[in-house]
Formats: sequence, C-alpha cells, structure tokens
Amino acid sequence: MYYNTPLSEIMTKDLVTIGPNDTLEVVDFIFNNNDFRHIPVVGDEGKIIGIISKSDYFLLCSGMTLFNKDAGEKKNHRFFRTLLAEEVMKKELVTLNPDTKVSVAAGIFKENLFHAIPVVDEENVLVGMISTIDLLNYAYDQPAVNFK
Repeated sequence: MYYNTPLSEIMTKDLVTIGPNDTLEVVDFIFNNNDFRHIPVVGDEGKIIGIISKSDYFLLCSGMTLFNKDAGEKKNHRFFRTLLAEEVMKKELVTLNPDTKVSVAAGIFKENLFHAIPVVDEENVLVGMISTIDLLNYAYDQPAVNFK
C-alpha cells in the first residue's frame, strides 16, 4: 500500500445521496436494494450536510420489531413515511478532501471513530466517500511492500 496516495484515487465516486427532506422510507428502500452502509445527505448545490449509517437505520428499525416482527415492520413502514432524513442524520461530520493521503484516512479508521468519511471539495461539495472497505480493497490490491 502506498501511504501517500491521494484519496481521489481510491474513494468511491459513484454515490447514492438523499436530500434532507427525503423520508426514511427512501432510506429503507436504498439500504434494502444496495450493498453500501452509508448514505450522504446533501443540501443545496451538492453540499454535504449529514450522513445516515446502516447501523443507525437498524437501530430505528429494531426499536419497533423487538417482539412482533410483522406488526413492527408495519409500524416501521408507517413511521418511516413521516420521518425525515434531517431528523435522524448525523450532522457532526468529519470530512476530508480529495488530496488527503491514504495514511490520514487509515489513521482515522484505526481510531475506530468512523467507518466512512465524506470527501468534499473546497466548497464543501460532496465528491466521494472513503470507507474502511475502500481502504482494505486498496491495501490488498497492491503488491506487498518490502520494508528493508
């Protein structure tokens, strides 16, 4: 792995995003039909304003399905039609820029603070995401480094 590689070379660029006024019904659909674990919430002009993780989504789901799965799922469906993304998204974000080195992202992930970090340009417009999976794919797609 090359520690000085910029994130722009390994980040995920093809993102599915939602707006702050999208309902959790949209989030439910996205998570149930895709393999990723984070949905960025973007506002005007593509600027990042929050993020919803699959873990947070599961916490919302499990609160109503603890004892009666079928009844809980019906309640979730009704509840998700009224709850907005801006009401549940994480608003305190750490962002990186495309020129940030892989080693910086690895350090943040090692501290176990986050599992995905939005990558933004100088105007705070979302241009990609870097996740622990992106970093692992990069690390194990490279030949082993000899540290002699």
